[in-house]
Amino acid sequence: MLTDEELFTDRATPVPSPPPSRRARRSLWAGGSYLLLSVVVLIQLWISPAGRVLASNDDDHGFFLFVMAHGERVLFHGDNPLVTGRMNVPDGVNMMANTSVLALSLPFAPVTHYFGPAVTLVLLLTLSLAGTAFAWWWVLQKHVVRSPLAAWAGGLWCGFAPAMVSHANGHVNFVAQFVVPFIVWQVLRLREPGRVWRGGVILGLLIVLQVFLNEEVLLFTAITLLVFVIAYALAAPAVARHAFRPFVAGIGVAGGTALALLAYPLFIQFSGPQSYSGQPFEPGKFVTDLLSLGAYARQSLAGNGVVARALSVSPTEDNTFWGLPLLVLLVIAAVMLWNSAAPRAAIIAAGVLLLMSMGPELRVGGHDTGIPLPFALIQHVPVIDLVSVTRFAMVPATIIGILLAVACDRVRRLSRRNRKRFWALLVAAVVPVLPKPLPVVAADPLPAFIADKMYEAYVPEGRTLVTVPLPEVTNGRAGMRWFALSGLGFEVPRGYFMGPSADGTGSWNAPARPTDSMLRSVQAYGRVPVLTSADRAAAVADLTYWRAAVVVLVPGTEHYEELRATVTGLLGEEPQQVGGVELWDVHSAG
Repeated sequence: MLTDEELFTDRATPVPSPPPSRRARRSLWAGGSYLLLSVVVLIQLWISPAGRVLASNDDDHGFFLFVMAHGERVLFHGDNPLVTGRMNVPDGVNMMANTSVLALSLPFAPVTHYFGPAVTLVLLLTLSLAGTAFAWWWVLQKHVVRSPLAAWAGGLWCGFAPAMVSHANGHVNFVAQFVVPFIVWQVLRLREPGRVWRGGVILGLLIVLQVFLNEEVLLFTAITLLVFVIAYALAAPAVARHAFRPFVAGIGVAGGTALALLAYPLFIQFSGPQSYSGQPFEPGKFVTDLLSLGAYARQSLAGNGVVARALSVSPTEDNTFWGLPLLVLLVIAAVMLWNSAAPRAAIIAAGVLLLMSMGPELRVGGHDTGIPLPFALIQHVPVIDLVSVTRFAMVPATIIGILLAVACDRVRRLSRRNRKRFWALLVAAVVPVLPKPLPVVAADPLPAFIADKMYEAYVPEGRTLVTVPLPEVTNGRAGMRWFALSGLGFEVPRGYFMGPSADGTGSWNAPARPTDSMLRSVQAYGRVPVLTSADRAAAVADLTYWRAAVVVLVPGTEHYEELRATVTGLLGEEPQQVGGVELWDVHSAG
């Protein structure tokens, strides 16, 4: 039976445990270095958390501000954690069907309560980057490699690879991967005698925790482990036969534990109010470009924005971008490790997930080649169809960190000259990929009407504040931000979230209504429409549907004059000026 160490290093002797004082110093050094780098990545947002937004992803920045505020409402006001009625009135939002990161927003609700959701968000982004790196370092140095430096290098890559840094542009759910290394190790330890119940229950609890962080990452992890286990079993059949029964039994215990705790939340997610199936885009739309493997991400030291834009779907999805020197180093590492069953299985798993990330058709240099890929066979499988395909590439990005750690640990077996060459290549590969601070832009200051809670005199409980334009994806961002920074102090119609479209598939917007569509058109094109009695009747019907108390427009909004004229024409009255906003009182209409 293989020991923990033998799984990746093929050693029969355990890693010697250093004295407690040395372990503590190593932990402080590793954690401190990761935290320092994480602060550097987020430093521009730390300067003014509530006064700045992430330049590359203000939409998701606004959404996760809302998520943090929702966590505060749950803990301090007793709101339902799984469904909220404060956004998208009157239908509400299924928080389980959105990336609500309840495992973060609830524990950090006191921070949100006293310092606001903007501070909580930048704090969690910072801690998640550093925490993911530290979690991998912990597992690597404790179970996989002898060298503390090798473990540190592996943790550095796992926590700060281009994929992680790009998702730090607002995607706290993808940056918070600190549970994953412990899930992986608990799965691998199930093969040990006597761990069926204890290991299974621990694994089940970790799965539950990961569900409330990010289910997509959990799916990626499960698929990767399945491929790894199959590849390992083929490479070491005798070991696989010996471990089969305890391993399967442990998986059963873990699944039972997780299902018992998750049954109701998952029912709400897939069958509850505002549930949906599928994504609002075809699986082949967002895929990994083959040329992105050897390029550099826009947030890497050697990054080039023009090149990255041509090879990536967005600044938050630079999921590969490893650079040519690293590709060379990976080939060398693969040759070094190929004779060992576990590293070989990890390499195979990385290759399979990388191929999946390329979608149903090979894309090269931004152009579809027409060459079919295996993912086409499974692209419409339920659950798989909920994934943004390019994100499968986050798995090989993480496996690279593990393989680098193991290769660094084994480099001592090489000659002195080859060791120097290896370390030189490692520096040449990793340094250009190190991150730069994420770009931010100044956010519009909150009007006094919101900042000083003047809305409380106009918006009673059960009624809504309608911003012009209404909050939703890529439009009405100010309204979404107001709502979040107010601590969800009022209710709003529509918003940016995932919910069902008319046919039940996922959509980033609530179903269209005439008034919202008109106001979006006015803001987009700056033209006041010719209003009819039908338009005015539709506006009254929409405001009634939204349970509106007031309609609010901020001077300085893009195409402000046209929007003001349109709303005035629809409602038949001039607005009041209150607390820095233009306000139409529509209690009678709503």
